[in-house]
Amino acid sequence: MLAMRPDCERCGTDLPADAPGAFICSFECTFCAECADALDEHCPNCGGELLDRPTRTGAALARHPADTARRFPG
Repeated sequence: MLAMRPDCERCGTDLPADAPGAFICSFECTFCAECADALDEHCPNCGGELLDRPTRTGAALARHPADTARRFPG
């Protein structure tokens, strides 16, 4: 199951699990749309392709909440 990380690893922008606009690689590194574009849609950590992260809403989000550990070093 996806961890649904709460922020962009590059700029710290909030990325709620129930909203579009997050991009992930196969290791779940997470970036906002602006940073994914700036990175040419390749993960700077593993070199993998960044793809749209699906959203998690409603009962699914309530049963399986998003991760709360922020990754942005700032």
